[in-house]
Amino acid sequence: MPDTDHSDVLIIGAGLSGGIVAHTLTRSGFRVTCLERGQWHDREDYRGSRLDGELAALGPWSASPGIRQRAEDYPVIEDDAEMKPLMFNGVGGSTILYGGHWMRMLPSDFRVRQMDHVADDWPIGYGDLAPYYDRVDRAFGVSGLAGDPAYPQRSDYPMPPLPIGTWGEKIASAHHRMGWHWWPGSNSIASRHYQGRRPCVQRSTCGTGCNEGAKASTDLTHWRDAVRDGAHLLARATVSEILVDDSGKVEGAAYRGDDGVNRKASADVVVMAASAIGTPRLLLHSTSCRHRSGLANSSGLVGKRLMMHPFTRVVGFFDEPMQSWQGHWGQSVYSMQFAETDRENGFLRGAKWNLSPSGGPLFAAMSAPPEARYGTRLHEHMRKWIGRSAIWGISCEDLPEEHNCVVLDDRTHDDAGVPAARLHYRISDNSKTMLTFNAKQAVASFEEAGAHETLSYDVLPEYGWHPLGTCRMGNDPETSVVDRWGRAHDAGNLFIVDGSTFVTGSSVNPAATIAALALRTADYMIANRREIGR
Repeated sequence: MPDTDHSDVLIIGAGLSGGIVAHTLTRSGFRVTCLERGQWHDREDYRGSRLDGELAALGPWSASPGIRQRAEDYPVIEDDAEMKPLMFNGVGGSTILYGGHWMRMLPSDFRVRQMDHVADDWPIGYGDLAPYYDRVDRAFGVSGLAGDPAYPQRSDYPMPPLPIGTWGEKIASAHHRMGWHWWPGSNSIASRHYQGRRPCVQRSTCGTGCNEGAKASTDLTHWRDAVRDGAHLLARATVSEILVDDSGKVEGAAYRGDDGVNRKASADVVVMAASAIGTPRLLLHSTSCRHRSGLANSSGLVGKRLMMHPFTRVVGFFDEPMQSWQGHWGQSVYSMQFAETDRENGFLRGAKWNLSPSGGPLFAAMSAPPEARYGTRLHEHMRKWIGRSAIWGISCEDLPEEHNCVVLDDRTHDDAGVPAARLHYRISDNSKTMLTFNAKQAVASFEEAGAHETLSYDVLPEYGWHPLGTCRMGNDPETSVVDRWGRAHDAGNLFIVDGSTFVTGSSVNPAATIAALALRTADYMIANRREIGR
């Protein structure tokens, strides 16, 4: 197996967290190599500006690896999972297809055990991440409005919020009358020209890639600069194993290149940035005499405590045209009215709501209830939906449970011989009660806003955008995988920087927190560069 050049740091995965670490370390003089099993995509590859955009989202540009089945997608067995994971392999990772919702976790999200006597507290708090939140807001060019009373005081966003639309104005007025929280959406989407990116054109196709470059994805915000500054990014490089020496120290990774040749990339430090499914999959497969149950797994928690943010949707239908097929498919408005624990509601923790436009005709047709999918009923549904509706997306916090997990399935392998990731995931009774309650409240929100009709859904299992928690952070090596800096307890030169380190999941979209944690870890590596590779 031939070697590539030796690096100071080897990163596995070129997505959100991998891009931040590569960019930060390269600027500080580290020799950085990254192995990414996906490819670079040009903006012209994205289908959002084309007539087949909605159709492509159901096939080759679906966020579900099981549907799109690209060559770079590793197998994920999800038949025992009540939420199905959405993720993307490629330079930029899932930021290519995410909606760009950019939310900070609440202070209480770091203290769930202390406040609600369930789950665990993080070894860090909101104050530890606040300066990093500020820095990644600037790096990603976030649009929004400071002053939200649901959060601690913060600095201004780099850009003003995107327009909230007629439907957003209706909700804002309704919530004002009800005394309920609402706030203009914060999104990693440019509302004006910003660092070479163009402003959003309100096409509503964020989920199939942004042709304008308005949405911040790390191929634009971090990787171009990192490569310019000397980072060595190998696309279409499929990692098969994280390698360790006889002492148990990590020494690099084995991978198959685009030419089909098996190689070894060696480094002083390895950083895992392959997602809360991809990272435990590789760690569990990387066994040795020192790590018999998988690398960094002496606690037995690698792959355990998977969290997925159970999701549902409520649609409000209005009499007047609102052109609601337009807009960013981030969030025009969000509400944290029910994001904190209120025991009178019958559940612990809470949900975040985000208001979205209605989408195009194919999305409208596929969202019809079963009795309205054919004939005149379908036409009636389409007339109600297109341009006259708005959508509350409801993302619920689920508490970490060890039986929700990622394991290896030896019956199915990728082309590098790595077993498939098999998911076991059940939505808890607490989350089910939370979903039901919040959907009912969202109906009340729309009715107050003037909707003449609403449509509520049960849990939507195909919207598992946020896998988290499978390599949890903590101070105790017996009950956690990494320490407060993302450094593995079992291997001092191994770091994990993706969403797998989350102790609890919050109810908000995790991208901003993943980014802040990755930047914090990169700063730690810079400050301790002489010690971490020993």
